[in-house]
Amino acid sequence: MPRLFVALPVPEEIADALIALQSGVPDARWVQPENFHVTLCFAGEVQGATMRDLEEELSDIAGPRFAMALNGVHSFASGKQPRALVATVEKSDRLDWLQQRVSTVTRNCGIELERRKFRPHVTLARFRNGAETGHHLAQFMASHSTFKAGPWTADHFALYSSRTGGSGSVYTEEAAYPLTF
Repeated sequence: MPRLFVALPVPEEIADALIALQSGVPDARWVQPENFHVTLCFAGEVQGATMRDLEEELSDIAGPRFAMALNGVHSFASGKQPRALVATVEKSDRLDWLQQRVSTVTRNCGIELERRKFRPHVTLARFRNGAETGHHLAQFMASHSTFKAGPWTADHFALYSSRTGGSGSVYTEEAAYPLTF
């Protein structure tokens, strides 16, 4: 059973800027550039019939294209343990609208979603439990605090499946949905 999520893809020129950031933190498991994205909604493991319903219902979302940009870096942690290193996406009303609409459609398909605040980002690296980051993480944050990339135009979003592979997760675009006006 695939794990599903809905996301905005990151264009190649932005991915190139993100790749340039990926060094200097020991024990970081750097995300492959083909897996860079901005998650709108994580659906988790979904049965086939529900997946087909979700694919169909997402196609009813009609929204405008909009500009996106990255501004700075941040880390997510659980207590004192770092979990992820991310590039922060600038907030916008259109991005918030799309995220809320995708989440509503997903819930209407009977998929239970975690209730957490939307913090748009692109994951650069993940950390295992007990990862030794020491002063390297703080140094990375300070060195890249003024990082900026973009803007680019978000002209579509997509439904992705995620399967665990030998060298990490493999994401497959299952369906794409244009933003048309």
